[in-house]
Amino acid sequence: MAPRHEILAEGVELWCGDMLDILPTLGEFDACVTDPPYGINENDRKVASRGNLAAPKDYGAFDWDSAPASAACVAAMRACSRHQIIFGGNYFDLPPSSCWLVWDKQNGENDFADCELAWTNMRKAVRRVYWRWNGMIRKGHEDREHPTQKPLGVMLWCIDQLPADVGTILDPFMGSGTTGVAAIKRGKAFYGIEREPKYFDVACSRISDALKAPDMFVPAPAPKPVQEPLL
Repeated sequence: MAPRHEILAEGVELWCGDMLDILPTLGEFDACVTDPPYGINENDRKVASRGNLAAPKDYGAFDWDSAPASAACVAAMRACSRHQIIFGGNYFDLPPSSCWLVWDKQNGENDFADCELAWTNMRKAVRRVYWRWNGMIRKGHEDREHPTQKPLGVMLWCIDQLPADVGTILDPFMGSGTTGVAAIKRGKAFYGIEREPKYFDVACSRISDALKAPDMFVPAPAPKPVQEPLL
């Protein structure tokens, strides 16, 4: 069965399917900004049993975090982009980097990590952002549609760390589409892949809403350049 493909606007395209099947057909991007599975066994039973949440959200049955994204997935992401920001980079076989992005979640005392780390291939110093994301006590008023969803503010900050000339952003583990919403808000073209149909639909909806409410000071996303065949 062919992957589902949605064109939400010029320069904003989403696919539902396996990234290893889809990515080779898409060409190159300025940046890959993504949050792949780490293999820490985040699953529905683990979420439901957390004692620090009075009413944990029911995300349905899932076990897609039973293993980290494969070496082939990581290699494909790096091969198709000039710049990479990969959350959970400390779980993957990646080269040394001078620039890790650190999200301090200000969690307090619980079983969550105090920080999450994103590996980058950028040549600059380590950067840190504080953004509380502790159950119901969190900065902002976002609905959590995905069990490993990142705050929009954190993804906006990540995109701001990229070089200014980045125009096209890929997220091959799109989840509920937060990277896409952040890319739209920064005027970047966005290309996303998500294998779970439920979250693909959520991402389509969230990114569509972002396109309907543009920032008047940010230009609309431009399409990815297409190389014309040689005659």
